[in-house]
Amino acid sequence: MRKFLFFVLFSCLVFFSCNFTPGNKDKCVVGKKVEIIRYDKVLNEYVEFNSFSALQKMNTEYLLETKYLIEDVLRLGQVNDDKINEKLKVFYSDSTLRKLSADALAKYSDMSEVEKGFSRGFRKLKKEVPSFKIPRVYSQVSALNESVVVGDSLLGFSIDKYMGEDYPLYKQYFYDYQLKSMKPERILPDCFNFYLQSEYPLPEQGKGRLIDVMIHLGTIHYIVSKILDYKTLGEELDYTKDEEAWCDHNRKNIWEYILQNGHLNSTDPMLLRKYMKPAPHTAFFGDNSPMMVGTWMGMQIVDSYMKSHKEMSLKELLEITDYSKMLADARFNP
Repeated sequence: MRKFLFFVLFSCLVFFSCNFTPGNKDKCVVGKKVEIIRYDKVLNEYVEFNSFSALQKMNTEYLLETKYLIEDVLRLGQVNDDKINEKLKVFYSDSTLRKLSADALAKYSDMSEVEKGFSRGFRKLKKEVPSFKIPRVYSQVSALNESVVVGDSLLGFSIDKYMGEDYPLYKQYFYDYQLKSMKPERILPDCFNFYLQSEYPLPEQGKGRLIDVMIHLGTIHYIVSKILDYKTLGEELDYTKDEEAWCDHNRKNIWEYILQNGHLNSTDPMLLRKYMKPAPHTAFFGDNSPMMVGTWMGMQIVDSYMKSHKEMSLKELLEITDYSKMLADARFNP
């Protein structure tokens, strides 16, 4: 099994009109409605009512979801520990967590719109990349830990991390720039971005240079913008109109700054973080700049490349590993 990944703010099974059992998995019809398995409800039933049937489901039907939650998200111990079930119940019985769980379950009592978004996105991905593996998708309450969990053909998201930036409890634990992404509209782009990153990791031949990371993440975000029908590339990054206008206005200056300072081939982790990771702003460009300008610039390079390679499919784009050549072929002229 491929090593699973967890993402915080950046970072249930999926059914296609069929019931899942080990014997009928291949009978699912791709293209129909995606149903999100409500692991969050099953866990709540166990914690709230000490339900044996809920616990049985957690340890049989949803064994991987339970294992990831206990061992890797909450780090409470091993899933096969003798007293782990009681430890899990005690953990979620905390009064603050009970309130958070209740609020999250109330807010997401109806998941139909999210299911439609997953259905459209996976349908488009499967059309573009026939070999693409559709994951099992489930929702959970992670006690404000990981937003998205990615495993081998498994994709989970934490509804308690998408309560809306004005949710009162958040202000005790998160900075304002983090709150911006903690809203329902970010579930789909976060899930598709991180699942695609798990399926198409940064190529091993890449040296971890800024240009490699920019184009790799730029490719993933570019594809997500297409499959989720965002009007602009900046919208996929959740930029405001003012932030996107700032990037457009300073496009040439940003690129010249990167080149003149020799950042393009830098492998300095701190430098890469300043360009690529969520923050109040992008440190090199002042307080008025949005976060993740490096990712936005990577998307611009990919967009330029695709405009000069109109015959290229998204499948072929995902399979590119030579980012230096891609940059040269993009005819990028900001």
